[in-house]
Amino acid sequence: MQTNLTPAVLHTGKGREAESILRSCVHCGFCTATCPTYQLLGDELDGPRGRIYLIKQVLEGNEVTGKTQLHLDRCLSCRACETTCPSGVEYHRLLDIGRELVDSKIERPVFQRLQRALLRKVIPYPQRFAALVKLGMIFKLLLPAKLKAKLPAIQAAGNRPQHRRARKMIVLEGCVQNVVTPHVNAAAANVLDKLGIELLSVDGAGCCGGVSHHLDAGQEALVFMRRNIDAWWPLIEQGAEAIVITASGCGLMVKEYAQLLRYDRDYADKARRVCELAKDIGEIFRDEGLPPVAGNHRSIAFHNPCTLQHGQQLTGVVESLLTRAGFQLLPVEDAHLCCGSAGTYSILQPDLSQQLLTNKLASLQREQPELIATANIGCQMHLASRADVPVMHWLELIEQAM
Repeated sequence: MQTNLTPAVLHTGKGREAESILRSCVHCGFCTATCPTYQLLGDELDGPRGRIYLIKQVLEGNEVTGKTQLHLDRCLSCRACETTCPSGVEYHRLLDIGRELVDSKIERPVFQRLQRALLRKVIPYPQRFAALVKLGMIFKLLLPAKLKAKLPAIQAAGNRPQHRRARKMIVLEGCVQNVVTPHVNAAAANVLDKLGIELLSVDGAGCCGGVSHHLDAGQEALVFMRRNIDAWWPLIEQGAEAIVITASGCGLMVKEYAQLLRYDRDYADKARRVCELAKDIGEIFRDEGLPPVAGNHRSIAFHNPCTLQHGQQLTGVVESLLTRAGFQLLPVEDAHLCCGSAGTYSILQPDLSQQLLTNKLASLQREQPELIATANIGCQMHLASRADVPVMHWLELIEQAM
């Protein structure tokens, strides 16, 4: 693609990166076939190719309008387009750059600013988020039906092994998962313990930075990233073998620390090392093997989160592990499509999110599974809000089958 970016843009690192991404796009349109929002809305500007065109206009100095902002906001950042793209266009990076630039030129309405600020000040902080959920439970009977459905059922934390092991790995406890489904990381610790691996939780680590990053608060996101690196670094120096992440959305974020901190002289090298160690829990068991599990014949539908299949490119890893553990995986039509959770998307774009959820649940429940399994806390909460069967993290099924 030919570009004519303004000199002011080209003199920045992000501007040069954006130009390189734009030039790699040949406008073939393959991406539109797998874009969830294009399929729903049928508008070229609500597909990757149209959004790339809008971002190009902004970078070339053309007028920025609220319409530009709206079309970029509607993107799920699911990266299905990147899986489809024959040219390897790094669309997600171009979108990040475009959104940041548009937000610097167009002031959002007051409600949107307050809403986004509230999400950034609550979700990444487990104590604040837990307090909000508990408050919602107290007044649940007074809430509208849509809000009631969004209130998650908080599970028990479960017990973790107390054994000391020679092999050690670090676990990212996270923010929302740490409050709503803390048993998932307990299950990871219990299964790894059977393989002689000790899973270490680190004080001082917290949110991966994804919430701030995707709400266009880039500098705030970097603060979370640096804090996590500082918290993990002593254990990394002591020989920790991996940083284990059980929420695929967080895993994708941590795996991009090196890219996002590459201009930081104090953290660039450490961020690269963190990325080398960051592993989705499915990768750990793919490489280490599973401990013996009891025979199991439960039929399940597996929802492969976008952050796992399109972001981390790990399609088939969890499915293989579940099959080896004896579960019967039912076919899921259009498994590449997003469920509509997408971080805070279900809150900021509720109508589109609910349409996507309706379609996804229809696909997942078509073969009448006993339950739905997934690999990301956001997807789990979103699906559970309307599913007719239980929705669980796949790792909990493995623990139960041990």
